[in-house]
Amino acid sequence: SDLLFTGCELTASTKSYTFQVDEEDDSDHILALSVVCLTDGAKDECNVVEVVGRNHENQEIAVPVANLKLSCQPLLSLDNFKLQPPVTFRLAAGSGPVHLAGWHQIVHREDASFEEDDDLSEEEEEEELAPIMPAKK
Repeated sequence: SDLLFTGCELTASTKSYTFQVDEEDDSDHILALSVVCLTDGAKDECNVVEVVGRNHENQEIAVPVANLKLSCQPLLSLDNFKLQPPVTFRLAAGSGPVHLAGWHQIVHREDASFEEDDDLSEEEEEEELAPIMPAKK
């Protein structure tokens, strides 16, 4: 699998950014959002960032993921919030600039086979661990 660092900036003039992959690519793609933060030049106003995607019925849905304000919350850590591309990030309120950072993981289909070989039951895992010995005084 490949791991790439990605990011974008939303502003009053660039209110949205769409992350998409080639539809003919047969790899699995995961986009993880790590940090959303206000950058230099931001005003003390509410900046609402939405994630726009599609639900199981292929209907567009928009979910707010961050509400940033310079004086009280200029940065939000999203702990690698995982999304399935294509996904659009939209500045629903405020003028930014808001920087979004995260990572894009590409898992090639042939790489997925290693997971099947690594399936050990909990009992087998416990048997493989060395016993913990008390510390010597």
